[in-house]
Amino acid sequence: MTMTGDELLRRPVRVHGIHVGRPVDLLLHPTEPQALGLDVLCGDSRHRFLPFSAAEVTERHVEAASPLVLLDLRDGSFYRREARSLNALRGTPLRGRSSLQDVVLAPDWTIGGLVLDGDERVPLDGIALPPRTERRRARWLPVRRRRKRR
Repeated sequence: MTMTGDELLRRPVRVHGIHVGRPVDLLLHPTEPQALGLDVLCGDSRHRFLPFSAAEVTERHVEAASPLVLLDLRDGSFYRREARSLNALRGTPLRGRSSLQDVVLAPDWTIGGLVLDGDERVPLDGIALPPRTERRRARWLPVRRRRKRR
C-alpha cells in the first residue's frame, strides 16, 4: 500500500491500542530516498522518534511495537541532527519545476515519488531530494558546553 507523507501524518500513534501521540513530521534518510520514521508529539508534550522498523501502519493508526521503541527526540539527538525533515523540505524548488509538497512512500518505506505544487505526482526517477538543511540555533538560546571529565 503506497501512501503520502500527509496521509501517514494524519494517523494517530498507539501502543497496544492506547493513544500515545500524533505524528508531526516524517524523518527521511540524510542521503537516500528512504523514510526512517516519525517525529511523534506524545501526550506529555515531548517529541519522540518512532522508527518504521518498530511500527505497523494500519488504515486508521500507526501501532508502535512497544513504548520502549519511542526514542526521546531532543534537539541534539542523532535523528534530529542527521535526518532530513519533510516539513523542512516542503516548498523547496526541484530542478526548475514547482516546489516539493510531499513524498509518496512505498510499502518498504522507500520514496517512490514526489508530490509537487497542484498535487502533481511525479516519479522520483533521477530527481534528487534536497540535502538536509542546517537548523540555525536561536541567538537567545544558551550554548551548552560539555564538562570535561577528570
